[in-house]
Amino acid sequence: MTDIFLSYNREDQARAKLFAEAFEAQGFKVWWDMGLRTGEAYDQVTEKALKTAKAVVVLWSKKSVDSRWVRAEATLADRNKTLVPCMIEPCERPIMFELTQTAELGHWQGDAGDRVWAAFLSDVTRFVGAQAKPAATAMPSLAKVAAEPTHTMLAVLPFDNLSSDTEMDYFSDGVSEDILGRIQRASRLKVIGRTSSFQFRGADKPKAAAALNATHVLDGSIRRGGTKVRIAAHLTEAATQTTIWSDKYDRALDDIFAVQDEISEAIAEALDAAFFPQAVQKIDPIAYDLYLRGRNLIIDADGARQAIALLETAVKRAPDFSDAWAALAMQMSSLRQGMPYADRAAMTRRIQEVQRQCSTLDPDNARNAASDIWLAPPFGDFLGQHDRLQTLARVGQNSAVALATVGYLYENMGHNRESFSLAQRALALDPLDELAVSAKCQSRWRAGDFEGGIAAMQNAVATYPDNHHNVAALILALTHQGDWDGVDRLIDPERLAQYPLREHRGVVMLVHVLRNPTPENRRFMLDAITRGIDRTGHTEVMPFTTLAELGFVDEAFALLDRAKLGPSGGPKDVMGANAYRPHLLFPAAYTKLRADPRFVKLCARLGLVEYWLATEKWPDCAQTVPYDFKAECEKYRDFPKDVFFA
Repeated sequence: MTDIFLSYNREDQARAKLFAEAFEAQGFKVWWDMGLRTGEAYDQVTEKALKTAKAVVVLWSKKSVDSRWVRAEATLADRNKTLVPCMIEPCERPIMFELTQTAELGHWQGDAGDRVWAAFLSDVTRFVGAQAKPAATAMPSLAKVAAEPTHTMLAVLPFDNLSSDTEMDYFSDGVSEDILGRIQRASRLKVIGRTSSFQFRGADKPKAAAALNATHVLDGSIRRGGTKVRIAAHLTEAATQTTIWSDKYDRALDDIFAVQDEISEAIAEALDAAFFPQAVQKIDPIAYDLYLRGRNLIIDADGARQAIALLETAVKRAPDFSDAWAALAMQMSSLRQGMPYADRAAMTRRIQEVQRQCSTLDPDNARNAASDIWLAPPFGDFLGQHDRLQTLARVGQNSAVALATVGYLYENMGHNRESFSLAQRALALDPLDELAVSAKCQSRWRAGDFEGGIAAMQNAVATYPDNHHNVAALILALTHQGDWDGVDRLIDPERLAQYPLREHRGVVMLVHVLRNPTPENRRFMLDAITRGIDRTGHTEVMPFTTLAELGFVDEAFALLDRAKLGPSGGPKDVMGANAYRPHLLFPAAYTKLRADPRFVKLCARLGLVEYWLATEKWPDCAQTVPYDFKAECEKYRDFPKDVFFA
């Protein structure tokens, strides 16, 4: 019986050979029909190998997506639940496979140590049911934990502070967070994010495994006595409640971070994880405390300023502490989003210097890469954003925040289904993270699953009633469905007094117009947008989706033609870049603006056409609009963009 059936286009044979040889080096039996591919033969031998293979690895490329043989093989594998796809170059996958998790291996040239390849190999291994050659470990008693790395979902809980010294609380969390961070960088092990796992403390810890769907739980405690500290750690298998590893570490207090390293390295070896080859530095305890306090503040303008002050002190005390530099870059990026546009250039230069400091210490720091994403303009340079997103997806493959960020920005490029897929992965990594919950439920609705998306948003709002982003999204989703009872419950004055919509307060007026689309109300919306353009000469693009849905398609395009896209830059325009991002051009629910070929001209001005043509990564709407979308894009290949950098 074949272990792996390799499906590819014959013009990709050189790349297929890399995969075949790499799988064979791990002891797998690989069927990849070099001879048969020459004539695209599909005989009984091929069919038998395909049907009996334990894993069907499909190599998606620009050529293979157009091959009826590869599509047929992928369809049969999907039906048999043996499909393990990957992309070997940017391309638009067949629509039925868009929501299938797909590895990005366009960069891979056979490096066995590549982290993305290792994660993909782990997925293939799970399908085959055999294990690749195991590396020798220092703790063979933990071998069974590493036997099925993709089945393992580890929760690292905050270590208990058993001392009377409350200042040790931050040390306790610091030990746990350092261990989580180091394991999280592994390419094969799935680790639940801090936001979720750190919610379980004290008496709630026994509930953690079930609530987080964790297969294993790492827990421990810290006890301080004078200048000494004892750290105890243990790894438990959730299903049997069996402790499969434990140890104690007695050290001087000033050596606490060396102890963290010992624990991390011991567990890493046992789980055969791949860590960054970065030298570990001992971090000043006070700097680490400042980092923890600065990283976790609520992010509003005042909170960001307080966090920046704490983190700037931390990096002065510990200039080799890369995570503190990355956290500082994130907080500064957050603050920059609400600054007047005239002040942003100076802040951008400060952020870039912080990012360079972090990159020198840790080139693949996911938080640092995420901070760079938010410096990108909202439109005009989607090719540059695409490169940034590829980097973030690579270094943040085990980070819920990174994956949710990539997914959100892909929505701005018209890739709603891919955004939903990324949001699913993010939520699996951090099931109680509010950002991941929001990303999944909203992207699900925008991708076209209206019923499922609304149900998910309702659950999210019940859990996080003050998340005004979710509430506003749910109001609009219910409005689209005509569920006015549901809308009324959310915009009830008593509820809004307790949970205000803040910057989304205009949603209430929008709902009124959509609920009562009288000629007067419709004209009110059109006149309001027109007055804004008359006053500043600038506009964001999102309101025009609504205008089109209200029947003002011609008026919408006429207004767009005479307006500059993006902020005016005036002293009163301090909106964050999110206000000018075009993601609300693409929800499946709103079709009328996209149904007009003039929509492509708008996308050309935004820089989207340039991006789609260069990458051939087409938006979801390319398959649904009533005209030849790709041909229209060709007409605007060299069309000038409204480039906005701020």
